[in-house]
Amino acid sequence: MDIRIERLARVLVEYSVAVQPGDRVALFSSPLAGDLVRAVYELVLDRGGHPVVAVQLPGLDEIFFRKASDAQLEFVDPVRKIVLEEFEGLISIRADANTRSLSGIDPSRQALRSRVLAPLTRRYLERGATRDLKWCGTLFPTPAYAQEADMSLRDYEAFVYAACYCDLENPIAEWRRVHVEQEKVVDWLRGHDHVVVKGPNADLSLSIKDRVFVNSDGRNNMPSGEVFTGPVEDSASGWVRFTYPAITGGRVVEGIELWFEEGKVVKASAKKNEDYLLKMLDTDDGSRYLGEFAIGTNYGIKKFTKNILFDEKIGGSFHMAVGAGYPETGSVNRSAIHWDMICDLRDGSEIRVDGELLYKDGKFVI
Repeated sequence: MDIRIERLARVLVEYSVAVQPGDRVALFSSPLAGDLVRAVYELVLDRGGHPVVAVQLPGLDEIFFRKASDAQLEFVDPVRKIVLEEFEGLISIRADANTRSLSGIDPSRQALRSRVLAPLTRRYLERGATRDLKWCGTLFPTPAYAQEADMSLRDYEAFVYAACYCDLENPIAEWRRVHVEQEKVVDWLRGHDHVVVKGPNADLSLSIKDRVFVNSDGRNNMPSGEVFTGPVEDSASGWVRFTYPAITGGRVVEGIELWFEEGKVVKASAKKNEDYLLKMLDTDDGSRYLGEFAIGTNYGIKKFTKNILFDEKIGGSFHMAVGAGYPETGSVNRSAIHWDMICDLRDGSEIRVDGELLYKDGKFVI
């Protein structure tokens, strides 16, 4: 087996989820990630855990959304419910054969499904906030992801494993180093209030008063590299143009611009798939409010690859998510969606917090 796969499995089991004896650990994936699933499975057993594998064949989601009745769309899988409400660990390994398999699905059906799953998603976030559920999401490199990134599979594998530090002998030590570096930023932000982002693509203000910034250091995402919070719900004001496409539900939405008043998106436009953007923003009462404000810190991710797991961590960018916030940040925004959108800050942009310069042209200056 590729030594990098073994290292990634070790990071997931020993660091991200930190499996303990007796932990019930669900492994969600596809057959395309078989090597990584097997490596994780073995390590969970080695640490005294109870691995439970749920492998879904490629294409089933498309069949479901095309064929399911409303009653079937509203059915909640009891196995997933038990995992999210009772298990101690969850490792999700994305391994898609076709990243656009849902591009022809009516977005209203996807929105309905999201609303049905919203209470379970909320419970998942609540348990994750307390680490009652130790979860981590990652990706196994497939030809589909490589094509999206305009890379050969070999080059994409190198990109993925390097972003996870699994090209190094001791990736866990590297993630601990990342934690220490990012904690300095989190410490500086503690107790502050007013954030202003200005540049060619943003003129935005929001409040982080009494909110908590989270050090995203590879515990919940692999790779990681960001600090994030949930803004005060009614505080966002101004405008943002997201410089990278936003991809969700099998669709690519390009050229998104959002205008905020009293925290709410009051105007939205896109150069491509604007209708889909507007339908998602109308999913529910919380979908036009921000659930996340974050700064990417992973300068090893130098290329936009059309995959949010990597792209939102790009060093020199910030991203915001409309919809549900993470409870550990203090966010109380609830929604069936959580949709991240990314903006580059490396050219003529800055972030000030309570008037002090925090970030300029893609770098922290504190």
